Amino acid sequence: MESVKVDSNPNLSPKQPPIKQNDEVVSPWRDAYRNLKKNKLAIVGAGIILFFILIALLAPWMTSYSYDEVDLVNRLQAPSADHWFGTDDFGRDIFTRIIYGARISLWVGFFAVTGSLIVGTFLGVVAGYYGRWIDLTISRIFDIMLAFPSILLAIAIVAILGPSLRNALIAIAIVNIPVFGRLVRSKVLSLKEEEFIMAARAQGMKHGRIILHHVLPNSLAPIIVQATLGFGTAILEAAALGFLGMGAQPPNPEWGKMLSDSRAFIQSAPWTVLFPGFSIMLIVLGFNLIGDGLRDALDPKMKN
Repeated sequence: MESVKVDSNPNLSPKQPPIKQNDEVVSPWRDAYRNLKKNKLAIVGAGIILFFILIALLAPWMTSYSYDEVDLVNRLQAPSADHWFGTDDFGRDIFTRIIYGARISLWVGFFAVTGSLIVGTFLGVVAGYYGRWIDLTISRIFDIMLAFPSILLAIAIVAILGPSLRNALIAIAIVNIPVFGRLVRSKVLSLKEEEFIMAARAQGMKHGRIILHHVLPNSLAPIIVQATLGFGTAILEAAALGFLGMGAQPPNPEWGKMLSDSRAFIQSAPWTVLFPGFSIMLIVLGFNLIGDGLRDALDPKMKN
């Protein structure tokens, strides 16, 4: 007769692998963070954004010039050891204006996105959760706003309020409200039919508490992704308004306004256009890269 070997551990079965007792319970947010760290393009985008944040914070210590210091004797000077990015038609140091302009772009992006996110999220939650005529009214307002190209609607708002950086910020925030509103509304419409929401209602939980404790926390992922991508959009729209003379006013070193002022010198002094345009492209690229990385990390459908 053949001998049969019996495993010394009776808890193990040849058909069932051993269960690890020390497995770490990974939260969805920690899992998303780990996936984000593996995305090299997202890391590059985060590095670009961090770079612009640092130069914006350290601007007074990175240059000995003032961004509005006029020196007509040295106007339209090519890049050199004294002026790394050259000078503009008023003799102002372009490098100084670029690093101070980063402050304006980041400031506009942050406050415009924050304003549109708060209002859009509120309207989206109310429309999606309560439905009926409230949803119909808010959705039609969103449709009307989205029927206009965003930059044209922003121009119309600034034309009414008057050209200034503050009014440009308000206009950018307003035109982006429907983007957040429709995104949140669609998420809430799917969430409110989930069993845990129905269970909360059956227990007598008030609507406000359901929204704060169940609906909003489960809607954060798409909101975070859209907010990150919205930074780049807001900076582009602010540059467009500045280019048209409806955003930041002189002598503020806003990149779009710098491009507008340098149009006449594209051939004779191309550096006056190159550096502001490259700065806009680079910072928008950084937000787009990290936004795409966050989308891949937070969307379960994108995981293997």
